[in-house]
Amino acid sequence: MKRISSGIPELDERIGGGYLAGRVLLITGDTGTGKTTFTIHFLHRACLEGKKCILVATEELPEDILVSSEMMGLGLTKYYEKGQLTIERSFQNRSEKVQTSKFGFTPEGLEIDLPTLSDYVPEGTDVAVIDNIGVFTLRLSIQDFRNQFDALNFILSTRGDCTAMFVMDDIACKMTHNLAEYSASGSLRLMVDENPYTGNIERYIRIPKMRRTCLSLNPIRFEITSSGIKLL
Repeated sequence: MKRISSGIPELDERIGGGYLAGRVLLITGDTGTGKTTFTIHFLHRACLEGKKCILVATEELPEDILVSSEMMGLGLTKYYEKGQLTIERSFQNRSEKVQTSKFGFTPEGLEIDLPTLSDYVPEGTDVAVIDNIGVFTLRLSIQDFRNQFDALNFILSTRGDCTAMFVMDDIACKMTHNLAEYSASGSLRLMVDENPYTGNIERYIRIPKMRRTCLSLNPIRFEITSSGIKLL
């Protein structure tokens, strides 16, 4: 099975050479666990290899993502400026649709079917990242979410060799009973927990699923440094 680098060499070694190419990878975790940092590593390596990439940003402005990438030495700006990396302003578009009412804010921007996110991904895209799909699941029933998530996966699977990475916050995962993991070919769970031996709060990765890959069930400790993710 063809692999595509995560952009983190130590992680590639643990998962048989990288993520499964042409498949869907799911990254989940709570706030502050490093989900977006993992996507920056992935996009930077893909751009470095000449791949055509797109990031659908549902929670951050493109400018903020580019600044973060430059600060870690994983600069995406040059790829963005020359068109190799496209960043769709889904966050901005969604925010502009939020209308005020007598009782506060009405989240009209959340009323979107997951399969329509594929409209952002044109033919010929090698790597597509959607960060975060969780914001579009709040009004869905469990069955509707499963149907829509499967439909989104199917549509992207028809786009040639496109490798997709979906980011999903932990709250949305729990609300949807972790169903997204069933449809994804691989899954990384990012966690912040107390080390029982030291009492320190630390970051961990669990890899519950990576098809065609021999995996350890033990969590992997990591840090977010000035140069990005470092596995320990």
